[in-house]
Amino acid sequence: MATIIPKEQLRNGNLFQGGAYGGVPISFFWMQLAPGEGPRLHIHPYEEIFVIQEGHATFTLGENTLEVDAGNIVIGPAGVPHKFINSGEGLLRTINIHPSPETIGKWVEV
Repeated sequence: MATIIPKEQLRNGNLFQGGAYGGVPISFFWMQLAPGEGPRLHIHPYEEIFVIQEGHATFTLGENTLEVDAGNIVIGPAGVPHKFINSGEGLLRTINIHPSPETIGKWVEV
């Protein structure tokens, strides 16, 4: 049987933790960020997949910096510190996929 989950029921309105829904092995953040917004430097024990739906982002992945526009996918390697920021003029919309039933991470930047 299918399960429908309204976005408003997600943690903070944007975090799906698959483990809470029968052990689904995927979690994701559904993000909408204003210019200048983005998460601080952090690290995961698994790859993170970023689907850029709208806008422009600047990613830092280890020592590398990438400029990415809507319509692209970025794969952040496991164990590599990363962050991104909305470096465009409009909204940045992304879905950030974690291949894990719950998100696991550690902040590197305070």
